[in-house]
Amino acid sequence: MEIKGLHHVSAITADAKENLDFYTRIMGLRLVKKSVNQDAPSMYHLFYADEKGNPGTDLTFFEIPRAGQTYRGNNSISVTSLRVSNDQALQYWKSRFEEMDVPHEEIKEQAGRLTLSFTDFEGQRLLLVSDEQNTGVAGGVPWDKSPVPSEYGIVGLGPSRLTIENIDATASLLTTIFGFREKGRYASATEGQPDIVVFETGQGGTGAEIHLEHRMDLPPERPGRGSVHHIALRVDNQEELIAWVDKLNEHGIPNSGFVDRFYFRSVYVKDPNGITIELATDGPGFDTDEELEHLGESLALPPFLEKHRKEIEQRLQPL
Repeated sequence: MEIKGLHHVSAITADAKENLDFYTRIMGLRLVKKSVNQDAPSMYHLFYADEKGNPGTDLTFFEIPRAGQTYRGNNSISVTSLRVSNDQALQYWKSRFEEMDVPHEEIKEQAGRLTLSFTDFEGQRLLLVSDEQNTGVAGGVPWDKSPVPSEYGIVGLGPSRLTIENIDATASLLTTIFGFREKGRYASATEGQPDIVVFETGQGGTGAEIHLEHRMDLPPERPGRGSVHHIALRVDNQEELIAWVDKLNEHGIPNSGFVDRFYFRSVYVKDPNGITIELATDGPGFDTDEELEHLGESLALPPFLEKHRKEIEQRLQPL
C-alpha cells in the first residue's frame, strides 16, 4: 500500500462560465468532464486536466453561485500548484499573465525550484512550479488543442500547501498513517514564521508533495469563492482503497467509508485541523462514459443520477 502522489484538487467557484473561460482560454487546460456535484446535483462540477484527464493532473471546481468572499486564514489549503515542464515556461507564463491582466508576482525560487505565484479572477491562490529539476512522479501531456503551446502547457498538479495551527498532528497523519516522509524545509515568505515543511510520498517530486505551513497568528479561514474544498491523493486501485479504509478504521480515524464516484473510488477523512483529504483510485477514468476525443463536451452524469437528467439540466445554466 503506497500513496502515489496527488490525484486532484477541488475548489469553489461562484461563476462556472467565467471559471470555464479562465481555465481553458487563459490557462490552456482541457475541460475533461462537465458534471454535477454528486452530493448536490443542482450545481456544476467542472474537471480540468491534461489531454486524457490523467490522475495527478486534475483541478476541479464546484459551482456555488451564492458563495461569498473567502476570508483567508488558518486551517486551510492555502496554495495549489500547477506544474510546467521547465524554467523557460515560467517566462512564457509571466508574459502571458501580463498580457491578459492576471494578477501575479515575480518568478521566485522555492524549495529548490523556480515558481510563479498568481491568482484567478476570484482570488484562488495558485502557483506555477517548474519541473526543470524534477526526478519524481512524471507529469501528464498537455492537450494538443490548447491555446497554450504544448511546450509551455501545464502538465499536472504540483505541491499543495496546508496552512495549519496543529502541525504535529497533521505531520503524524501524513507519516504514520499515509506513509509520507519528511523531505526538507524552506523559509516562509512571512517574516518571523517557522520554515515550511515538505513531505513527499511514492516516487516523490513535484507531483507527490504536501507542504505544511505552521501558523499560530491567523484566524481560521472562512471559505468561499476562490477557496479550496479538498485535496485527493492517488491510490492504485479499488482493492487497495478498501485496504486503506480498513487501515483507517483500525487506527480509529473517522472516515466516510468506501464511496463510488463512478470515475474513481474514494474515501474521505478530516485531518486534525479540519482539512478534508480524499484518497482516490487512478481509475476507471473520465473516458468511462465519453470517448477521449469528446471529453467534456456534454453534461455527464453517473448512472445513479441519469434518471434525473431532465430535472438536473433544467436547474443548470448552460455553459
